[in-house]
Amino acid sequence: MNPDMQQYLVPTPTIDSDCPSVQTFARNNAGNDLDPKSQAVCLYYAVRDGIWYDPYRIDLTVDGLKASTTLRTGRSWCIAKAILLAACCRVMNIPARLGFADVKNHLSTARMREQMKTDTFYWHGYTSIYLNGVWLKATPAFNIELCKRFRMMPLEFDGSTDSIFQPFDLDGHQHMEYVNYRGEFLDTPLDAIRKTFHDKYAWNLSCWKDADFDSDVAREV
Repeated sequence: MNPDMQQYLVPTPTIDSDCPSVQTFARNNAGNDLDPKSQAVCLYYAVRDGIWYDPYRIDLTVDGLKASTTLRTGRSWCIAKAILLAACCRVMNIPARLGFADVKNHLSTARMREQMKTDTFYWHGYTSIYLNGVWLKATPAFNIELCKRFRMMPLEFDGSTDSIFQPFDLDGHQHMEYVNYRGEFLDTPLDAIRKTFHDKYAWNLSCWKDADFDSDVAREV
């Protein structure tokens, strides 16, 4: 393998692919095929549907974002789920890094709209996976149950093409718009994310501490 790719195989502070629980999860969910493409696809679905999306679980600390933390809690937001998928790929010797973009997201709750004062989600996270000589975007954020509730077609990943959010839902309403790509990184650019959240959002993360995302979703759909 190209020496430049080696850096995308080693653990980092948030992508703790050396954690035994992450290694066990990756190996148990990579499937029986030794082909990296097949393994990456299996891992994508394991993270997409095995970890529930919960944007109220934002924790902008290293410990809060670790792949092992997301695995332990069983639910988290887009960046943390992307980190877990990257960690699983690295366990299986598949180069992976983290990608980020600003998006206009039309999947939100009344509580989120009230607190955020904007429909722009800054530093939306996805996983960039290196397969067959190409970096592919894989977005494991929304589990299939949540997609059904919001009448969205769940994102699929085939290991050959990018998997990014669809612009419209099943009813033809606008769902997601990418407005700014921020790049792809070896590990989570935590300081930059914290600064943007501080500058752009007129709320404190503690406002969601005792909120229940599933209950809020149930009231919306």
